[in-house]
Amino acid sequence: MAEHRITIVSKGEEPAILTVATGTLLSEAARAAGVEIAQPCGGQGRCGRCAVVVENGGVRKRSTLRLSPQDLSAGYALACQTVVEGDARFHVPLQEKIERRLTTDRVLGEVEVPPGYDPVRYQDLQRVQLDLSPPSMDDQRDDWSRLLSALRQQAGIPAPAASLPVLRTLGAVLRAGEWKVTAILHVHPTQPRLLGLYPGYVPSETPLWGAAVDIGTTTVTAWLVNLRDGRVVAQSADYNGQIARGEDVISRIIYSEKHNGLEELRSLVLQTINTLLDTACKRAGAQKGEVYKLAIAGNSTMMHLFLGLPPESIRRSPFVTAVNDPPQLTAAAVGLAVHPEAVVDCLPGVASYVGADITAGVLSAGVDDSDEVSLFIDVGTNGETVMGSREWLVTCACSAGPAFEGAGVVDGMRATRGAIEEVWINSDSLEPTVRMIGRSKPRGICGSGLISLLAELFITGVLDKAGHFNTALQSERVRTGAHGPEYVLAWGPETHHGRDITLTEVDVDNLLRAKAAIFAGFTVLAQSVGLPLESAGTVRIGGAFGKYINVEKAVEIGLLPDIPWEHFIFLGNTAVKGAYLALLDSRARGRIAEIARKMTYIELSADNTFYDAFTSALFLPHTDIHKFPSVAEHIL
Repeated sequence: MAEHRITIVSKGEEPAILTVATGTLLSEAARAAGVEIAQPCGGQGRCGRCAVVVENGGVRKRSTLRLSPQDLSAGYALACQTVVEGDARFHVPLQEKIERRLTTDRVLGEVEVPPGYDPVRYQDLQRVQLDLSPPSMDDQRDDWSRLLSALRQQAGIPAPAASLPVLRTLGAVLRAGEWKVTAILHVHPTQPRLLGLYPGYVPSETPLWGAAVDIGTTTVTAWLVNLRDGRVVAQSADYNGQIARGEDVISRIIYSEKHNGLEELRSLVLQTINTLLDTACKRAGAQKGEVYKLAIAGNSTMMHLFLGLPPESIRRSPFVTAVNDPPQLTAAAVGLAVHPEAVVDCLPGVASYVGADITAGVLSAGVDDSDEVSLFIDVGTNGETVMGSREWLVTCACSAGPAFEGAGVVDGMRATRGAIEEVWINSDSLEPTVRMIGRSKPRGICGSGLISLLAELFITGVLDKAGHFNTALQSERVRTGAHGPEYVLAWGPETHHGRDITLTEVDVDNLLRAKAAIFAGFTVLAQSVGLPLESAGTVRIGGAFGKYINVEKAVEIGLLPDIPWEHFIFLGNTAVKGAYLALLDSRARGRIAEIARKMTYIELSADNTFYDAFTSALFLPHTDIHKFPSVAEHIL
């Protein structure tokens, strides 16, 4: 196969020059040269965000979707859809820098230690001080037998297992401590395990570190916890490094099936988690090597990619996972940069699209511990919903897609600095007032802003119930653009990048599909148990995004049911909170396992019920306006 000389130019960097074979994608060439190109759609050619400028050379464009005639004449090509067929030189535009809202001390202070937390009774990670009798001519037992005897007699712990690396340090540690040592053990009910051994007595007040981690599709969050008193002492969060290879789970599954894609995605999320743990430990003055236990939550796809398990069966009928309840592993086996013997407890999920983030969320939301029937919704790309009480639980998931996270919307963006997060439109002039994140000119619109804007456009009559713009309105804000009818939210001179920020009719269609999928999901769930949606005493909303939703606006577009506002409870990141509770208390960990066992999963693709509900919800707020009486008051 012929080889060709490729030159890659990126701003602020020396040109990268390498040789690649015929048929190599430009995205693959860039990656081989260490040049980052975002591929939010997982390299399927759908998003257009991997566009590069081919300055000269032999390339073949397999697809030009999302590129305008002007783009093509300027030399733009999709890096994931353009292959090398000769020597070439291409330029990689400056990639969008992700800046996120910082975790605040106020959020840290909101985490309360569960009442009655007892680290001796309910924590299975234990630190014990041991006083061993030294060997003598009269007592020539081996070092391991001597330690086992002390553990049994002084701590009541029978015959723990130990890895070879721990055994290799045994003799030196016992002698360095003059036969007084401190042991770290995972006191598992069927097989305790010795994780570490220190010479001398470690003071009892010294922190014993653990971590709770939520691997979100968009954001990864880590809490560093002192298991001695249950306090969360540091938090850190950042975007999941896998975003560059796909913004939703399906895109990432597809990417994982490409050459070395699975290992690349695993490496990206491990890098994210290890960086977060390092940050949290530095904030707390702790050493990563002293973290001995982790509880991990995440949806089924994220858990598979974290463990390096092929996830392709998740998206193919009959939609099954490789494993819903992984066995406990060690940090060394997984690749986490903490103590190599640390216990990694991946919490159990239920099905391909209802994972450990939902079982952990149900626990932290208290759904399984209430006599009242409630609805638990995780507003995200998968739109998972749970309905039930302490007696029963049913669940489903619908592919809402990442529209409310900014993907699939021309000027959509994540909730970072410069994102418009709230919109008000004057009903007479149709002029907008906006609120942004951070002190910056507007760059785009984040999820909460999209919900707010969609509701305002509908209530003021700019959009009809089918999501079509009223182009007869006498306002320069409503116009026909390159993608059809649109509303101009911010003019170019007002924005950070100098371009108009708009919401197009195509964007509206994507948002309507996302909200319809979510609403249809919990409608079908309620129907499956023969209860009206209004029978839910409370609607408990999890997910970091859910914390910023304006209830009134969400009801106006038909994303949430029209029930009294006081019945909505916004809980923030319920997945990491559930992982934290499981990390602390073996009883809470047992409850998560029980939640996973008793939860009945409804497969929405099994019949036409979901499709019918979805079709009915593809309007503002719904085809049946009587389901939304408070909205009807404004528009009828």
